[in-house]
Amino acid sequence: MAIGARHITVSTSGLAHKIRDFANEGVQVNLAVSLHAPNNELRSSIMKINRAFPIEKLFAAIEYYIETTNRRVTFEYIMLNEVNDGVEQALELAELLKNIKKLSYVNLIPYNPVSEHDQYSRSPKERVMAFYDTLKKKGVNCVVRQEHGTDIDAACGQLRSNTMKRDRQKAVAAVNP
Repeated sequence: MAIGARHITVSTSGLAHKIRDFANEGVQVNLAVSLHAPNNELRSSIMKINRAFPIEKLFAAIEYYIETTNRRVTFEYIMLNEVNDGVEQALELAELLKNIKKLSYVNLIPYNPVSEHDQYSRSPKERVMAFYDTLKKKGVNCVVRQEHGTDIDAACGQLRSNTMKRDRQKAVAAVNP
């Protein structure tokens, strides 16, 4: 099966130094960054990696990547109800992206519930669309990802969670026959 490099995407949670290394490799593959929040306080509460690579370091690396490769960066943004899905966060995100708008793309992803993160819930469609509309009005390229598999717990994030749950159950059963 021959897959062209331009059809491959490397995804990262934000290892800034590795993004710089990746830019220097000169490969023609795509880069996706899991962002999920437009500021350090919120991103650190959602993603522990932000403590090591705060948004300033991350975006310096992303800007370097864009300058070096002239390739677009996709930002993954999971919509968490009343956590990161407000119009104020959309405005912050638009501001964060203003210098790289032409070579950035935001993928708004409806949250798929998993038992290990039960403090989160899916944003209502109205909030997602208000967020989307705000970004569009600010000139940000974005899309709301079409979801597949939520009805059978097979959507993004859910398969890993179900596999981990089964593995834990098997381990407990082996210890307590």
